[in-house]
Amino acid sequence: MSAPFLEQRLACLDWPSIEQQLDQDGSAMIGNLLSADQCHELSTLYPHSELFRSRVVMARHGFGRGEYQYFAYPLPQLVTELRSQFYPRLVPLANRWNQLMNIPVQYPPRHEDFLQRCHAAGQQRPTPLLLQYGPQDYNCLHQDLYGDNVFPLQVAVLLSQPGTDFSGGEFVITEQRPRMQSRPQVIGLKQGDAVIFAVHHRPVAGMRGHYRVTLRHGVSRLHSGRRHTLGVIFHDAQ
Repeated sequence: MSAPFLEQRLACLDWPSIEQQLDQDGSAMIGNLLSADQCHELSTLYPHSELFRSRVVMARHGFGRGEYQYFAYPLPQLVTELRSQFYPRLVPLANRWNQLMNIPVQYPPRHEDFLQRCHAAGQQRPTPLLLQYGPQDYNCLHQDLYGDNVFPLQVAVLLSQPGTDFSGGEFVITEQRPRMQSRPQVIGLKQGDAVIFAVHHRPVAGMRGHYRVTLRHGVSRLHSGRRHTLGVIFHDAQ
Protein backbone atom coordinates (compact mmCIF):
# COMPACT_ATOMS: atom_id res chain seq x y z
CA MET A 1 0.00 0.00 0.00
CA SER A 2 1.53 3.29 -1.07
CA ALA A 3 1.38 6.38 1.13
CA PRO A 4 -1.12 8.18 -1.17
CA PHE A 5 -3.38 5.12 -1.24
CA LEU A 6 -3.35 4.77 2.55
CA GLU A 7 -3.97 8.48 2.97
CA GLN A 8 -6.91 8.24 0.56
CA ARG A 9 -8.28 5.19 2.39
CA LEU A 10 -8.16 6.96 5.75
CA ALA A 11 -9.54 10.19 4.29
CA CYS A 12 -12.65 8.33 3.12
CA LEU A 13 -13.52 7.14 6.61
CA ASP A 14 -16.26 8.73 8.70
CA TRP A 15 -14.00 10.17 11.39
CA PRO A 16 -16.78 11.93 13.35
CA SER A 17 -18.48 8.54 13.74
CA ILE A 18 -15.17 6.88 14.69
CA GLU A 19 -14.58 9.59 17.29
CA GLN A 20 -18.11 9.15 18.62
CA GLN A 21 -17.53 5.39 18.95
CA LEU A 22 -14.25 5.96 20.76
CA ASP A 23 -15.99 8.37 23.14
CA GLN A 24 -18.71 5.80 23.79
CA ASP A 25 -16.71 2.58 24.07
CA GLY A 26 -13.01 3.42 24.05
CA SER A 27 -12.67 1.49 20.79
CA ALA A 28 -13.71 1.70 17.14
CA MET A 29 -13.30 -0.75 14.29
CA ILE A 30 -12.22 -0.03 10.72
CA GLY A 31 -13.12 -2.78 8.28
CA ASN A 32 -10.84 -3.79 5.40
CA LEU A 33 -8.03 -1.41 6.20
CA LEU A 34 -5.44 -3.72 4.61
CA SER A 35 -5.82 -6.21 1.77
CA ALA A 36 -5.16 -9.93 2.14
CA ASP A 37 -1.89 -9.50 0.20
CA GLN A 38 -0.73 -6.72 2.53
CA CYS A 39 -1.62 -8.83 5.57
CA HIS A 40 0.34 -11.77 4.15
CA GLU A 41 3.30 -9.51 3.38
CA LEU A 42 3.44 -8.32 6.99
CA SER A 43 2.88 -11.78 8.50
CA THR A 44 5.75 -13.28 6.51
CA LEU A 45 8.16 -10.76 8.07
CA TYR A 46 7.97 -12.58 11.40
CA PRO A 47 10.82 -15.12 10.80
CA HIS A 48 13.22 -12.37 9.65
CA SER A 49 14.90 -11.59 12.96
CA GLU A 50 17.08 -8.88 11.42
CA LEU A 51 13.97 -6.66 11.13
CA PHE A 52 13.30 -6.72 14.88
CA ARG A 53 15.01 -5.32 17.96
CA SER A 54 13.71 -7.87 20.47
CA ARG A 55 11.55 -10.98 20.84
CA VAL A 56 9.33 -11.68 23.84
CA VAL A 57 8.08 -15.16 24.76
CA MET A 58 5.01 -14.36 26.85
CA ALA A 59 5.10 -17.41 29.15
CA ARG A 60 8.55 -16.41 30.46
CA HIS A 61 7.12 -13.18 31.86
CA GLY A 62 3.63 -14.25 32.90
CA PHE A 63 2.07 -12.36 30.00
CA GLY A 64 0.18 -15.38 28.64
CA ARG A 65 1.28 -17.75 25.88
CA GLY A 66 2.56 -16.91 22.42
CA GLU A 67 5.22 -14.43 21.41
CA TYR A 68 5.82 -11.09 19.78
CA GLN A 69 8.63 -9.07 18.27
CA TYR A 70 9.26 -5.34 18.29
CA PHE A 71 10.37 -3.90 14.97
CA ALA A 72 13.72 -2.14 14.80
CA TYR A 73 14.25 1.19 13.09
CA PRO A 74 13.93 1.73 10.19
CA LEU A 75 10.41 0.33 10.29
CA PRO A 76 8.87 -1.36 7.26
CA GLN A 77 7.40 1.34 5.02
CA LEU A 78 3.80 0.27 5.54
CA VAL A 79 4.20 0.34 9.32
CA THR A 80 5.77 3.81 9.14
CA GLU A 81 2.90 5.05 7.00
CA LEU A 82 0.27 3.59 9.31
CA ARG A 83 1.88 5.42 12.20
CA SER A 84 2.26 8.74 10.43
CA GLN A 85 -1.16 8.70 8.73
CA PHE A 86 -3.25 7.62 11.73
CA TYR A 87 -1.58 9.90 14.26
CA PRO A 88 -2.76 13.33 13.00
CA ARG A 89 -6.34 12.05 12.70
CA LEU A 90 -6.29 10.92 16.32
CA VAL A 91 -4.54 13.97 17.81
CA PRO A 92 -7.70 16.12 18.21
CA LEU A 93 -9.43 13.37 20.19
CA ALA A 94 -6.30 12.66 22.24
CA ASN A 95 -5.97 16.33 23.17
CA ARG A 96 -9.67 16.62 24.01
CA TRP A 97 -9.54 13.51 26.19
CA ASN A 98 -6.58 14.88 28.15
CA GLN A 99 -8.38 18.15 28.73
CA LEU A 100 -11.47 16.32 30.01
CA MET A 101 -9.33 14.17 32.32
CA ASN A 102 -7.30 17.16 33.56
CA ILE A 103 -4.09 15.73 32.16
CA PRO A 104 -1.78 18.69 31.37
CA VAL A 105 -0.36 17.19 28.17
CA GLN A 106 -1.17 18.18 24.60
CA TYR A 107 0.16 16.44 21.50
CA PRO A 108 1.70 18.12 18.44
CA PRO A 109 -0.03 17.76 15.06
CA ARG A 110 2.77 15.72 13.44
CA HIS A 111 3.94 12.32 14.58
CA GLU A 112 7.56 13.22 13.86
CA ASP A 113 7.36 16.01 16.44
CA PHE A 114 5.82 13.72 19.05
CA LEU A 115 8.59 11.16 18.46
CA GLN A 116 11.16 13.90 19.01
CA ARG A 117 9.52 14.55 22.39
CA CYS A 118 9.75 10.84 23.21
CA HIS A 119 13.37 10.57 22.11
CA ALA A 120 14.41 13.67 24.06
CA ALA A 121 12.98 11.98 27.19
CA GLY A 122 14.97 8.79 26.56
CA GLN A 123 12.16 6.85 24.86
CA GLN A 124 14.07 5.95 21.71
CA ARG A 125 13.15 2.33 20.96
CA PRO A 126 10.38 1.66 18.41
CA THR A 127 7.21 0.00 19.70
CA PRO A 128 5.31 -1.29 16.61
CA LEU A 129 5.22 -5.06 16.87
CA LEU A 130 4.11 -8.32 15.31
CA LEU A 131 2.35 -10.85 17.54
CA GLN A 132 2.19 -14.57 16.82
CA TYR A 133 -0.16 -17.05 18.51
CA GLY A 134 -0.56 -20.82 18.10
CA PRO A 135 -2.96 -23.37 19.61
CA GLN A 136 -3.71 -22.70 23.31
CA ASP A 137 -1.91 -19.32 23.18
CA TYR A 138 -3.46 -16.20 24.66
CA ASN A 139 -2.50 -12.69 25.78
CA CYS A 140 -3.32 -11.55 29.30
CA LEU A 141 -5.08 -8.23 29.82
CA HIS A 142 -2.49 -5.46 29.78
CA GLN A 143 -1.62 -1.88 28.79
CA ASP A 144 1.17 -0.85 26.41
CA LEU A 145 2.94 1.79 28.49
CA TYR A 146 6.65 2.31 27.84
CA GLY A 147 7.57 5.55 29.61
CA ASP A 148 6.16 8.89 30.76
CA ASN A 149 5.31 9.98 27.22
CA VAL A 150 2.21 8.02 26.23
CA PHE A 151 -0.13 8.65 23.31
CA PRO A 152 -3.57 7.58 24.58
CA LEU A 153 -4.71 5.65 21.49
CA GLN A 154 -3.25 2.78 19.50
CA VAL A 155 -4.21 0.55 16.56
CA ALA A 156 -4.17 -3.23 16.04
CA VAL A 157 -4.64 -4.89 12.65
CA LEU A 158 -5.57 -8.56 12.36
CA LEU A 159 -3.37 -10.16 9.68
CA SER A 160 -4.88 -13.68 9.71
CA GLN A 161 -8.33 -14.89 8.68
CA PRO A 162 -10.58 -16.26 11.46
CA GLY A 163 -12.10 -19.61 10.61
CA THR A 164 -9.44 -20.31 7.99
CA ASP A 165 -6.07 -19.56 9.58
CA PHE A 166 -7.18 -19.97 13.20
CA SER A 167 -10.13 -20.42 15.54
CA GLY A 168 -10.72 -18.74 18.90
CA GLY A 169 -8.33 -15.87 19.67
CA GLU A 170 -10.82 -13.00 19.98
CA PHE A 171 -9.60 -9.48 20.73
CA VAL A 172 -10.88 -8.44 24.16
CA ILE A 173 -11.05 -5.07 25.93
CA THR A 174 -12.09 -4.56 29.55
CA GLU A 175 -13.08 -1.27 31.13
CA GLN A 176 -12.98 -0.65 34.89
CA ARG A 177 -15.08 2.21 36.22
CA PRO A 178 -14.76 3.36 39.84
CA ARG A 179 -16.82 1.24 42.26
CA MET A 180 -18.18 -0.86 39.39
CA GLN A 181 -17.34 -4.29 38.00
CA SER A 182 -15.32 -4.52 34.78
CA ARG A 183 -17.15 -4.23 31.46
CA PRO A 184 -15.80 -6.56 28.73
CA GLN A 185 -15.92 -6.02 24.98
CA VAL A 186 -15.15 -8.71 22.42
CA ILE A 187 -14.18 -7.14 19.08
CA GLY A 188 -14.97 -9.37 16.10
CA LEU A 189 -12.21 -8.74 13.57
CA LYS A 190 -11.66 -10.22 10.13
CA GLN A 191 -8.41 -10.28 8.18
CA GLY A 192 -7.34 -6.73 7.36
CA ASP A 193 -9.66 -5.12 9.92
CA ALA A 194 -8.22 -2.61 12.37
CA VAL A 195 -9.35 -1.58 15.81
CA ILE A 196 -8.46 1.77 17.38
CA PHE A 197 -8.59 1.66 21.17
CA ALA A 198 -7.57 3.49 24.31
CA VAL A 199 -4.16 2.61 25.68
CA HIS A 200 -4.90 3.04 29.38
CA HIS A 201 -7.54 5.69 30.23
CA ARG A 202 -10.49 7.46 28.66
CA PRO A 203 -12.92 10.07 29.99
CA VAL A 204 -16.52 9.27 30.88
CA ALA A 205 -19.14 11.91 31.68
CA GLY A 206 -20.49 11.72 35.24
CA MET A 207 -22.73 13.77 37.50
CA ARG A 208 -19.83 16.04 38.48
CA GLY A 209 -18.01 16.25 35.20
CA HIS A 210 -15.76 13.73 33.53
CA TYR A 211 -13.79 11.03 35.30
CA ARG A 212 -11.18 8.49 34.16
CA VAL A 213 -11.87 4.85 33.46
CA THR A 214 -9.11 2.28 33.05
CA LEU A 215 -8.91 0.00 30.01
CA ARG A 216 -6.90 -3.14 29.34
CA HIS A 217 -6.77 -5.36 26.29
CA GLY A 218 -5.78 -8.91 25.44
CA VAL A 219 -6.53 -11.94 23.28
CA SER A 220 -8.55 -14.99 24.31
CA ARG A 221 -7.20 -18.52 23.93
CA LEU A 222 -6.67 -19.87 20.41
CA HIS A 223 -8.26 -23.23 19.72
CA SER A 224 -6.35 -24.04 16.53
CA GLY A 225 -4.17 -22.57 13.80
CA ARG A 226 -1.91 -19.53 13.86
CA ARG A 227 -2.82 -15.88 14.36
CA HIS A 228 -0.71 -12.82 13.48
CA THR A 229 -1.47 -9.26 14.51
CA LEU A 230 0.23 -5.94 13.83
CA GLY A 231 0.31 -3.53 16.75
CA VAL A 232 0.77 0.16 15.94
CA ILE A 233 1.77 2.14 19.02
CA PHE A 234 2.56 5.82 18.58
CA HIS A 235 4.94 6.44 21.50
CA ASP A 236 8.40 4.89 21.66
CA ALA A 237 9.90 2.98 24.59
CA GLN A 238 12.67 3.64 27.07
